[in-house]
Amino acid sequence: MSHPSGASPVHALADAAPTPFWLDDPLRPEALPALVGDETCDLLVVGGGYSGLWTALIAKERDPQRDVVLIEGAEVGWAASGRNGGFCAASLTHGLGNGLARWPGELPRLEELGMRNLDAIEDTLARYGIDCAFERTGEIDIATEPHQIAELQETAEAAARLGLDRHLFLDQDQLRAEVDSPIFRAGLWDRDGVAMLHPARLVWGLKEACLGLGVRIYERTRATALASEGLGMAVRTPYGRVFARHVALGTNAFPSLVRRVRPYVVPVYDHALMTEPLSAEQLAALGWKNRQGLSDSNNHFHYFRLTADHRILWGGYDIVYRYGGGVRAEYDHHPATYEKLARHFFHCFPQLDGVRFTHAWGGAIDTCARFSAFFGTAHAGRVAYAVGYTGLGVGATRFGAEVMLDLLAGEHTERTELEMVRSKPLPFPPEPLRWAGIGLTQWSMTRADTHGGRRNLWLRAMDRLGLGFDS
Repeated sequence: MSHPSGASPVHALADAAPTPFWLDDPLRPEALPALVGDETCDLLVVGGGYSGLWTALIAKERDPQRDVVLIEGAEVGWAASGRNGGFCAASLTHGLGNGLARWPGELPRLEELGMRNLDAIEDTLARYGIDCAFERTGEIDIATEPHQIAELQETAEAAARLGLDRHLFLDQDQLRAEVDSPIFRAGLWDRDGVAMLHPARLVWGLKEACLGLGVRIYERTRATALASEGLGMAVRTPYGRVFARHVALGTNAFPSLVRRVRPYVVPVYDHALMTEPLSAEQLAALGWKNRQGLSDSNNHFHYFRLTADHRILWGGYDIVYRYGGGVRAEYDHHPATYEKLARHFFHCFPQLDGVRFTHAWGGAIDTCARFSAFFGTAHAGRVAYAVGYTGLGVGATRFGAEVMLDLLAGEHTERTELEMVRSKPLPFPPEPLRWAGIGLTQWSMTRADTHGGRRNLWLRAMDRLGLGFDS
């Protein structure tokens, strides 16, 4: 992909701040004090991202008398919840295609639960007055290669068979009337199943809602150990302990306190750029009046959307895995990926030649082999976890919070009866097989993207085993 004219992608990145755009916000709240000493509670939530905050909030909504404590190792929302693209999807299965491949029999129910979950998120924002620039504009999956057109048509037909009338297939002219790019060939628009939002302001709003209901939140309080203590649990922190009847783990990409969960998840790094605000003329050159979220249909895909102040977030493509699966601050930035993303941006939107990027950042995603969350309990049902959202956790974490609370209560609900909830993905192999397998998968995915979507023997074997790798 060559740059058409004008400033180079490197020049466009020259002044980009190496920090997440969403967190570079004057509304960012001060961190709350750390826990010093011992605490007791009914429910301890570990992790201050979407997963933990939804769990704490819903726990108090279900039972206002429940004593709830949440601890966060750094600041609420500093990790994936404050760094993502702000696509809040109804899908609980990482898209319709993945759901059809894995749970075809219960997919209509999963779709219904997912839409109810998205509706509940929208209701929560209104109820607590959370202003996170929520726009239920939907998302268009885009074909940029000929073979992808047929794939989108097949997905549209599958959606129609399931009675999902919110999906609309767009031919090239219809798509380019929505958003204009010379590389767009066709699209599938989910018109009501995805919302765009400001991810960090959603986190901060949930934090305030939790505090308002009486949740005690301690930031800069890392959980270092989990153990049974009498009829409950004890979680050790650097300067104290928390004794709780139940514990809900929302640690996602970070190593689980339940060690047997760790082989099922690998942290991978995703990266994004943010442009400067676009002028009225630049916006007019794009069309994009309906402000949908967009993503292309490659294995190594891009996702992109407009912000409230008329910037474009452009992210994805590379999926960076580090040997050993560590989560470290120095892994957040990958200049080679930033340059590649900038080059791809101008290839997609040559009419924006000369636009500059103001922010460039990355962060870890909790990937599992089936691309969607899995659930479970430990310590005789006193500990619950939900993990493995694989980049689609902005909306699905609320559903995962409900599942964790159901499991801790020992209740049989429409959620806990799902095969999706009762089953687990296959674990990833140990190193160095994990590193080698991920590397071969990445190479094979790139080859498929450049060879008409044809999957080689390795990818076909992975498909048969139900294994995958995505972000």
